[in-house]
Amino acid sequence: QVQLVESGGGLVQAGGSLRLSCAASGNTFSNYVVGWFRQAPGKDREFVGSVTKSGGNRYYAHPVQGRFLISRDNARNTVYLQMSNLLSDDTAVYYCAASSSGAAPFLMASDIEYWGQGTQVTVSS
Repeated sequence: QVQLVESGGGLVQAGGSLRLSCAASGNTFSNYVVGWFRQAPGKDREFVGSVTKSGGNRYYAHPVQGRFLISRDNARNTVYLQMSNLLSDDTAVYYCAASSSGAAPFLMASDIEYWGQGTQVTVSS
Protein backbone atom coordinates (compact mmCIF):
# COMPACT_ATOMS: atom_id res chain seq x y z
CA GLN A 1 0.00 0.00 0.00
CA VAL A 2 0.92 3.62 -0.48
CA GLN A 3 -0.24 6.51 1.67
CA LEU A 4 -0.30 9.95 0.08
CA VAL A 5 -0.54 13.24 1.93
CA GLU A 6 -0.92 16.54 0.11
CA SER A 7 -0.02 19.92 1.55
CA GLY A 8 0.49 23.47 0.39
CA GLY A 9 -3.01 24.48 -0.60
CA GLY A 10 -4.53 27.79 0.37
CA LEU A 11 -5.96 31.08 -0.80
CA VAL A 12 -4.11 33.05 -3.44
CA GLN A 13 -4.92 35.97 -5.69
CA ALA A 14 -5.27 35.52 -9.42
CA GLY A 15 -1.86 35.67 -11.04
CA GLY A 16 -0.17 34.29 -7.94
CA SER A 17 1.63 31.02 -7.30
CA LEU A 18 1.39 28.03 -5.00
CA ARG A 19 3.38 24.85 -4.62
CA LEU A 20 1.65 21.67 -3.59
CA SER A 21 3.52 18.74 -2.14
CA CYS A 22 2.57 15.08 -2.11
CA ALA A 23 4.45 12.99 0.44
CA ALA A 24 4.28 9.24 0.07
CA SER A 25 4.90 6.41 2.48
CA GLY A 26 4.55 2.68 2.26
CA ASN A 27 5.57 0.70 -0.79
CA THR A 28 8.47 1.69 -3.01
CA PHE A 29 7.44 5.07 -4.36
CA SER A 30 9.44 4.78 -7.56
CA ASN A 31 7.21 1.89 -8.64
CA TYR A 32 4.32 4.27 -9.20
CA VAL A 33 3.29 6.81 -11.78
CA VAL A 34 2.01 9.84 -9.89
CA GLY A 35 -0.72 12.12 -11.08
CA TRP A 36 -2.43 15.26 -9.93
CA PHE A 37 -6.18 15.60 -10.34
CA ARG A 38 -8.57 18.31 -9.26
CA GLN A 39 -12.25 18.64 -8.58
CA ALA A 40 -14.15 21.91 -8.55
CA PRO A 41 -17.59 22.22 -6.91
CA GLY A 42 -20.25 20.65 -9.07
CA LYS A 43 -17.75 19.27 -11.56
CA ASP A 44 -16.16 15.91 -12.23
CA ARG A 45 -12.65 15.15 -11.09
CA GLU A 46 -10.24 16.01 -13.88
CA PHE A 47 -6.67 15.19 -14.78
CA VAL A 48 -4.14 17.97 -14.21
CA GLY A 49 -0.80 16.31 -14.89
CA SER A 50 1.37 13.29 -14.27
CA VAL A 51 4.96 12.24 -13.93
CA THR A 52 6.58 8.94 -14.85
CA LYS A 53 8.11 6.60 -12.31
CA SER A 54 11.61 7.95 -12.82
CA GLY A 55 10.49 11.54 -13.01
CA GLY A 56 11.95 11.85 -16.46
CA ASN A 57 8.75 12.73 -18.29
CA ARG A 58 5.78 14.88 -17.36
CA TYR A 59 2.43 15.42 -18.99
CA TYR A 60 -0.14 18.15 -18.52
CA ALA A 61 -3.74 18.89 -19.31
CA HIS A 62 -4.19 21.69 -21.81
CA PRO A 63 -5.69 24.22 -19.35
CA VAL A 64 -2.54 24.16 -17.20
CA GLN A 65 0.20 23.73 -19.80
CA GLY A 66 2.81 26.42 -19.46
CA ARG A 67 1.60 27.41 -16.00
CA PHE A 68 1.99 24.24 -13.91
CA LEU A 69 5.12 22.17 -13.41
CA ILE A 70 5.38 18.73 -11.81
CA SER A 71 8.61 17.54 -10.28
CA ARG A 72 9.49 14.39 -8.43
CA ASP A 73 12.10 13.48 -5.81
CA ASN A 74 12.11 9.72 -5.30
CA ALA A 75 14.78 9.97 -2.63
CA ARG A 76 12.34 12.04 -0.56
CA ASN A 77 9.23 10.13 -1.72
CA THR A 78 7.69 13.42 -2.74
CA VAL A 79 6.05 14.88 -5.81
CA TYR A 80 5.47 18.60 -6.26
CA LEU A 81 3.01 20.64 -8.27
CA GLN A 82 4.25 24.16 -8.86
CA MET A 83 1.35 26.34 -9.98
CA SER A 84 1.95 29.78 -11.44
CA ASN A 85 -0.20 32.48 -13.01
CA LEU A 86 -3.20 31.02 -11.23
CA LEU A 87 -6.69 31.70 -12.55
CA SER A 88 -10.03 31.61 -10.79
CA ASP A 89 -10.81 28.51 -12.86
CA ASP A 90 -8.00 26.72 -11.02
CA THR A 91 -10.03 26.81 -7.81
CA ALA A 92 -10.58 23.20 -6.76
CA VAL A 93 -9.57 20.46 -4.39
CA TYR A 94 -6.31 19.02 -5.67
CA TYR A 95 -5.55 15.33 -5.26
CA CYS A 96 -2.33 13.44 -5.56
CA ALA A 97 -2.72 9.91 -6.91
CA ALA A 98 -0.56 6.87 -7.59
CA SER A 99 -0.81 4.07 -10.10
CA SER A 100 1.49 1.09 -10.59
CA SER A 101 0.05 0.17 -13.98
CA GLY A 102 -1.28 3.34 -15.57
CA ALA A 103 0.55 5.07 -18.39
CA ALA A 104 1.55 8.60 -17.46
CA PRO A 105 0.54 10.23 -20.77
CA PHE A 106 -2.98 8.77 -20.56
CA LEU A 107 -3.51 8.55 -16.84
CA MET A 108 -7.15 8.34 -15.86
CA ALA A 109 -8.94 8.25 -12.54
CA SER A 110 -9.83 4.61 -13.23
CA ASP A 111 -6.09 3.78 -13.28
CA ILE A 112 -5.53 5.09 -9.78
CA GLU A 113 -4.91 2.72 -6.90
CA TYR A 114 -4.18 5.25 -4.19
CA TRP A 115 -5.50 8.76 -3.57
CA GLY A 116 -4.47 11.44 -1.16
CA GLN A 117 -7.04 13.25 0.95
CA GLY A 118 -6.91 16.40 -1.16
CA THR A 119 -5.93 19.98 -0.50
CA GLN A 120 -8.05 23.04 -1.26
CA VAL A 121 -6.77 25.69 -3.64
CA THR A 122 -8.81 28.86 -3.88
CA VAL A 123 -7.92 31.58 -6.36
CA SER A 124 -9.56 34.93 -5.80
CA SER A 125 -10.11 37.27 -8.70
